[in-house]
Amino acid sequence: MTKYPHGERVRYECVKPYDMFGKVEVMCLNGNWTEPPQCQDSEGKCGTPPPIHNGDITSFPLVVYAPYSSVAYQCQNLYQLEGNRQITCINGKWSEPPKCLAPCVISEEIMRQYNITLRWQRHQRVYSRTGEEIEFLCKDGYNPQTTKISFRALCQNGKLVYPS
Repeated sequence: MTKYPHGERVRYECVKPYDMFGKVEVMCLNGNWTEPPQCQDSEGKCGTPPPIHNGDITSFPLVVYAPYSSVAYQCQNLYQLEGNRQITCINGKWSEPPKCLAPCVISEEIMRQYNITLRWQRHQRVYSRTGEEIEFLCKDGYNPQTTKISFRALCQNGKLVYPS
């Protein structure tokens, strides 16, 4: 029986016609091996999960994924996840990945142009997430040109309709 010291690495290979699912290499850590790969029939396998704009999978990507394996996505800071966070490999194809919706940037320049200000001065935020409402007021000395309801604007995937 061969003994391996702490930190030693071993590489696996699968016998044909099986494909490897998981990391090719394992390491001996304090007398235990890290998670070994599995050799399985490659029918129904998936390649690398599809990329999404402004987001990524939460695990290290593999070249090949076994049928029914899953990965999870996360969005970059301030981006809002829409759809299922987790996708699954079924019959050689990934299920529908989520989208990362852009935040709205509240522009000081545009607020000056439309003679408006944020309603809640103590909540001066530069960014607002998709689905959040932003409330505006006319600057002192100005009257509304748009409807009263337009002063409650909804951030939708990075877009915001400003009142004036």
